[in-house]
Amino acid sequence: MSRIGNKVIVLPAGVELTNNDNLVTVKGPKGELTREFSKDIEIRVEGTEVTLHRPNDSKEMKTIHGTTRALLNNMVVGVSEGFKKELEMRGVGYRAQLQGSKLVLAVGKSHPDEVEAPEGITFELPNPTTIVVSGISKEVVGQTAAYVRSLRSPEPYKGKGIRYVGEFVRRKEGKTGK
Repeated sequence: MSRIGNKVIVLPAGVELTNNDNLVTVKGPKGELTREFSKDIEIRVEGTEVTLHRPNDSKEMKTIHGTTRALLNNMVVGVSEGFKKELEMRGVGYRAQLQGSKLVLAVGKSHPDEVEAPEGITFELPNPTTIVVSGISKEVVGQTAAYVRSLRSPEPYKGKGIRYVGEFVRRKEGKTGK
């Protein structure tokens, strides 16, 4: 039995969900998201509660059931609260700047790296070494943050690079010098 798939999604105030033949549109105060789900899963909207039902208990249906519920819940949370990922830069001379919607990174290369914000994503810089990626789609926020991190991943000897806030980077011992 899918524990995740059987949970009821409660729609917060100001969030509206419409289902047209499993093409689900969620509108809220932060924006609107649309996604097409599998025809096998039945999505029922009853007042402020959304339930999902699967036709049988096959392994494939169980996985689709839980995944569909998680994706739908992320859409509801995204349009009501939004998602954000915080990155921090560690290293001498590492800094970030905003030029319009473009993020310009100086991370120890001969040239600055420029990252154009995808549609629906905003970059914020509380200080020159902290980057906040925010938006309503959890998937796009995560992909964008992962891309920015990949421009200079943390290295294990000095710990320099771009990392998520709170991420632990396992350090290695250097040469012994004998």
